[in-house]
Amino acid sequence: MEMPIMMDTFFIPHAMSRTSPESTSTRPFFRKWKEEVVVGLPKPKAILLVSAHWVTSDPTVNVVHHNQTIHDYEGFPPFMAEIKYPAPGAPLLAMRVKELLMESGFETVHEDRTRGLDHGAWFPLMLMYPEADVPVCELSVQLSKDGAHHYNMGKALASLRAEGVLIIGSGGATNYPPPNYLPGGGPVLPSALEFDAWLKDALLSGRHEDVICYEKVAPHAKIAHPEAEHFYPLLVALGSAGEAAKAELIHHSWGAGCLSYASYRFSNNP
Repeated sequence: MEMPIMMDTFFIPHAMSRTSPESTSTRPFFRKWKEEVVVGLPKPKAILLVSAHWVTSDPTVNVVHHNQTIHDYEGFPPFMAEIKYPAPGAPLLAMRVKELLMESGFETVHEDRTRGLDHGAWFPLMLMYPEADVPVCELSVQLSKDGAHHYNMGKALASLRAEGVLIIGSGGATNYPPPNYLPGGGPVLPSALEFDAWLKDALLSGRHEDVICYEKVAPHAKIAHPEAEHFYPLLVALGSAGEAAKAELIHHSWGAGCLSYASYRFSNNP
């Protein structure tokens, strides 16, 4: 009997440009996703995307057959509101996620039967899977919980990797508020450089406990992440790859002089 192929898990930015999807520095990386990043892996049966832009008090999955495109942002040109990413929903996956979480001790897991995909999901996916032919389920993050909660959410979902599900965390290695943005990019803020370098070293060295407790041990943690919602998707992706997961930096660029677009693959294959 053949062993099932274990899918890698990923952490990516959404890096949404205020001018055009084509102008973001992550565009070439996302465009070559299927040809260069997931080459050798089977086409996913479904995608479980953990988005920084869906914050709830308890873990919640969207249980829909057809995903609507949510335009949940301000300050972008009007044409951005016309973008649609009509990926099918993944209601069976959503219920499987709920089942796995509850079996692992997460007592309350909600179903949202109306929510579609926010820009943390559809913006990268429209470049990675432009055909919109892979079913997508979203999972929320909880600002009221800590890093261990989100890492353990990932651990609970690890078996999905053997079921053909691609688990992606969409957030940001750094997430400075807009007043820190530098027009035209500019030199990267020293605090952003230090936090980003620390995160890379911790992940590539396998120091998962440090990453889970980043707020206590990382330099400039509260500056790089005033709130944790953009960091928590990384922990879900990391946890779902297993305790022996190896991290690989698969893309790196900067935006606005403070936003790290570092992207990571987490693999736990023999």
